[in-house]
Amino acid sequence: MSTISSTARTISSTVTLSQRLGAAVLASILGAGLVYFAGFSHIEAVHNAAHDTRHSAAFPCH
Repeated sequence: MSTISSTARTISSTVTLSQRLGAAVLASILGAGLVYFAGFSHIEAVHNAAHDTRHSAAFPCH
């Protein structure tokens, strides 16, 4: 018979409110930029991929 034991370690990380807010703003700008690029792209493959993704996620776009 074998016994498995594990030791739980906690890692504490201090992230300030301003750091979290900065990360959220940066992620929002990046996400909006990607949506804008894909939605209004003149490259047909990029636009069609974004369009098909919206439909597969049941998100109306028309």
